[in-house]
Amino acid sequence: MSATLPPLVLSIQSHVAWGHVGNAAAVFPLQRLGFEVLPIHTVQFSNHTGYGQFRGQVFGAEHVREVLLGLRERGVLPRLAAVLSGYLGDADSGRVILEAVGEIRQHNPAVRYLCDPVMGDVGRGVFVNPAIPDFLRDQAIPFANIITPNQFEFELLTGSQPTSLREAVKIARQLRGRGPDVVIVTSLATPDIADHELGTLAVNGDGAWLVTTPRLALHPLPNGMGDVFSAVLLGRLLAGQALPQALELATATLYALVEQTEDGARDLPLVAAQEQIMAPAARFVARRIGAD
Repeated sequence: MSATLPPLVLSIQSHVAWGHVGNAAAVFPLQRLGFEVLPIHTVQFSNHTGYGQFRGQVFGAEHVREVLLGLRERGVLPRLAAVLSGYLGDADSGRVILEAVGEIRQHNPAVRYLCDPVMGDVGRGVFVNPAIPDFLRDQAIPFANIITPNQFEFELLTGSQPTSLREAVKIARQLRGRGPDVVIVTSLATPDIADHELGTLAVNGDGAWLVTTPRLALHPLPNGMGDVFSAVLLGRLLAGQALPQALELATATLYALVEQTEDGARDLPLVAAQEQIMAPAARFVARRIGAD
């Protein structure tokens, strides 16, 4: 008797040979959570840019379209449970992703599209192709079911700078009105969140929840944290966890991985600490945030 086939997740983002960012950060956690992952790379670099020098190339939209065509010919696309996208080399590749999601939705309206709108971060500013922010704001975000911006990206998408947690919730609800059902804001630091903590905020049609974790004094912080978080969150949601529980587990996994990262290391210990993907050692409670 054959085993039941695991759900399929299409992951379209960057890839590195050395280190853990993009698909090199997202594929393994999803596999550990029981999903079959189909990675398509938008770039292939020797290592991520956190190391300074790197080699490789950005793949154009035709590369992404060609790989998707091969999957279509195999009859794979209608079987997908979710699509995950992250770092894009250019806006044209992003438009190919949206075309694919639209096609998949014709076969499976329940497919979930998680768009991690990778654009930049505090301190580094915007580090993507100049056309990417407009594409994400105007085309990808309205098309997505779930989005996972960090606070810098959240402010860039909304043109706002929340001065309180309640204001962040209000702005996230306005962003939901533009299309996505679930808005997650990571690395949230508003004045009413303690200086020694970082928040992760989740907002959907049922409410808003905040998870806070201690700040970890690592310098520099490892790359790929958002990529791992988005993958684990998606996996937990696909496994049937409600949003608050998926938020708790994804946050706990990321915290545990960062906590076990050696000071000065540029990458998370995904393989060495892989048990933290399945059963994170710590647990942080998702606190419901009341409406204004």
